[in-house]
Amino acid sequence: MSIRNLEHLFHPHSLAIIGASERPGSVGATVLRNVLASPFRGPVYPVNPKYTSLAGRAAYASVAALPQAPELAVICTPAATVPGIIRELGERGTRAAVVLSAGLRAAAPGGAGTLQQAMLDAAKPFLLRILGPNCVGLLVPGIGLNASFAHTDALPGQLAFVSQSGALVTAVLDWAKSRGIGFSKFISLGDSADVDFGDALDYLARDPHTRAILLYMEDVRHARKFMSAARAAARSKPTLVIKSGRVPEGARAAASHTGALAGADEVYAAAIRRAGMLRVLSTQAMFAAVETLARSHPLSGERLAILTNGGGPGVMATDALVCAHGALATLAPDTLGALDRLLPAGWSRGNPVDIIGDASAERYRQALEILLQDQGIDAVLVIHAPVAVVASTDIARTIVELAAKHERKLLTCWLGGDTLAVARHMCDVACVPTFDTPEAAVDAFLQLVRYRRNQELLMQAPPAGRHDGRPDWAAIRARVREVIGQGRTMLSEPEAKEVLAACGIPVAATRVAANVDDAVRAASAIGYPVVLKILSPELSHKSDVGGVALGLESAEAVRSSADAMLARVAQLRPDARLQGFSVQAMVRQPGAVELIVGVASDPVFGPVILFGQGGTAVEVNPDKALALPPLNMVLARDLVRRTRVSRVLAGYRDHPPADLDAICTVLVQVAELVAAVPEIAELDINPLLAGPAGCIALDARIGIAAVDPSAGAFDRLAILPYPEEWERSLRWRGQDLLVRPIRPEDGAAHLAFFDAMSKEDVHMRVFGGLRQLRPSQLARLTQIDYDREMAFIATRPGGAETMAVARMGADPDMVSAEFALTVRSDLKGQGLGRLLMGILIDYCRQRGIAEIVGEALSENTAMLALARSLGFHLTHEHAEGVVHLRLPLR
Repeated sequence: MSIRNLEHLFHPHSLAIIGASERPGSVGATVLRNVLASPFRGPVYPVNPKYTSLAGRAAYASVAALPQAPELAVICTPAATVPGIIRELGERGTRAAVVLSAGLRAAAPGGAGTLQQAMLDAAKPFLLRILGPNCVGLLVPGIGLNASFAHTDALPGQLAFVSQSGALVTAVLDWAKSRGIGFSKFISLGDSADVDFGDALDYLARDPHTRAILLYMEDVRHARKFMSAARAAARSKPTLVIKSGRVPEGARAAASHTGALAGADEVYAAAIRRAGMLRVLSTQAMFAAVETLARSHPLSGERLAILTNGGGPGVMATDALVCAHGALATLAPDTLGALDRLLPAGWSRGNPVDIIGDASAERYRQALEILLQDQGIDAVLVIHAPVAVVASTDIARTIVELAAKHERKLLTCWLGGDTLAVARHMCDVACVPTFDTPEAAVDAFLQLVRYRRNQELLMQAPPAGRHDGRPDWAAIRARVREVIGQGRTMLSEPEAKEVLAACGIPVAATRVAANVDDAVRAASAIGYPVVLKILSPELSHKSDVGGVALGLESAEAVRSSADAMLARVAQLRPDARLQGFSVQAMVRQPGAVELIVGVASDPVFGPVILFGQGGTAVEVNPDKALALPPLNMVLARDLVRRTRVSRVLAGYRDHPPADLDAICTVLVQVAELVAAVPEIAELDINPLLAGPAGCIALDARIGIAAVDPSAGAFDRLAILPYPEEWERSLRWRGQDLLVRPIRPEDGAAHLAFFDAMSKEDVHMRVFGGLRQLRPSQLARLTQIDYDREMAFIATRPGGAETMAVARMGADPDMVSAEFALTVRSDLKGQGLGRLLMGILIDYCRQRGIAEIVGEALSENTAMLALARSLGFHLTHEHAEGVVHLRLPLR
């Protein structure tokens, strides 16, 4: 479940407290006191058979004795009683409960599972939603509800806070109240038996009273559900995360370098980034960041200019920015010239711009206006230290006026104490972010930069990836099945390279030799120099036992190296089963860089792609970045950019840049491989040699594991990849037609499709006069979450045009889906709409969706006629001129 019946949890009109008490210090007494002390206007029913009245109100012996079914119940009774109470509430008509009780992981009476499972089983027939168990409770200040045993209430506001930690709930409540920070919802998830992060995010994304969402996260249990909900929420409002457990837990035992390098915290960081959320490291940083994100204009870029009336603070800000790898803006020549004419002779003549300590408000104004006109500047940090010659309030007034006139982001830092309180307040009221120190201001700016990058990854419409033919999936799966059938968990190096080659990844030509003589013959056939490696299923890291020899120039060198390897392995690893040698050409690329590309299997998020600098020392000096599949070229470039080795790949001095497209193509191909072949548990390409001429895999290892045959092909993936199985080749009006799911690469074609629509058709489709798609709108239409959305386009095979599109967006519960159909204006009336709608309806039926709904203007007679012929029920809203369309599928 996701959002069903959550309105009863978060906006109840009546409330029962099961286990209410007057015993001092008890949870039941605390909850009753909190509820009655809050301005909640609905009826409150204490339930406890020991009392006839509590706090001056009638008390009831049981749920059955209540005068009406409470919309929400708060349960404070012992764990063993909870399943029965949930059943009583469901039968009575209650659809939401907060279970504060702990201990439900204990065994149920009779040994049939746990009390928690018994509770869920009791709730299921009634779709009764449960927050908890073992939680602090729920606060909704907007309706005056404090259904918790927290020691204080919450101020009303527009921030939603969702936490797995009960201790943090009470601490943040106290901290926020002392600083005047208010909340729309304050939610303690506890053990998340039913309502979890995914449910909360889905509800809050649609909540008009919430403008930003804050999460304290310890773990995620349902990765696909969480990622879909998080991506949907992050598209509509800032979503920030504190994730505990940042300290590495130690390298796991793994057959691959990747398995040892991909720590759990890095995987969570990759998931948060991919979802378009922002991770922060402390509660204070979270509230500072959300206030900065929600104020003023979003960043248009990452280049910061610093304006200061003191050299020291400007240098402090610059140090903080550069040390954190931020971008200090370079002032344009025109900007420097204008500032030269304005400022005293002693000004800094660069960024930071020191306008000297005696700067008046007018000098601030003119200097700021010059900087805001510079197209090479994306944001300006204004630093002011108080001086006697000018009032700080005059400067604040100037900044506020300019912030209202310009789109570029303005941040302020007021260095000082009480004398600057009014200036700070003026900026606060005008929603201009303000900070006490240069370092805090720069840190906030960098939070904005990280958030912007994450949002770009969430909303981007990337170009088409470079692919040289389709992978040979049949050959790959046959090889994997063969190895599993032999009881092995690792492919040999030649087998792993065979799989990579079948994906289109360049690999060094490799031959298998059963003995020393075969190795010499193979080397002579390949041509010298060659690389010789020992082959053994027990020796994953061959270099650990001296099992790799490079640059062998002759048959004698191959023979002596092979004999030496056999002797070393016999001494160091007598348990190793030797299968011979692999012989490959020695690849030499001047200026090439050794990289690692790998896959690890995370127990929560499934496969994770790793990229970084390769070689034998990757675990000693790791330079790595992680991403969740599937990938495209844009996401692959971002993965590369987040490593230190990316600066080497970009070229330096007389070293030309590596072929970045070739590297990114390998990353995309590896992501496709691990998505398509769920048996692949771990994978290493190390090294992947990358240079100006491209890249080539010199060594590879692949770990495999059998999978449940009843599992779906993509069940282990946190993000559903492109559903290739829904591509359809058809004949339409005597010509070939391809109907397929939309891809992010269709951005340019979709823009041309929209531009080709007539004004009348745009009006019919969007009920308005939209004439241009913004980049974010285009990305939203083409980069969809295939787990909850679908858009089928009609195009010609091999072509780049979009002729028509039928799309649906399902609710998080996959019960109802809203559809839309658009046919290019010059192709209307030729059956394309009916064809696409038929495929869309089949798709919805297969996904188990109960109904398809939509709307059309009453004047759109063609759409209404098509809907009738497809079996839709039409309901006219004459006052609005809109017709509601509904097609039951069950």
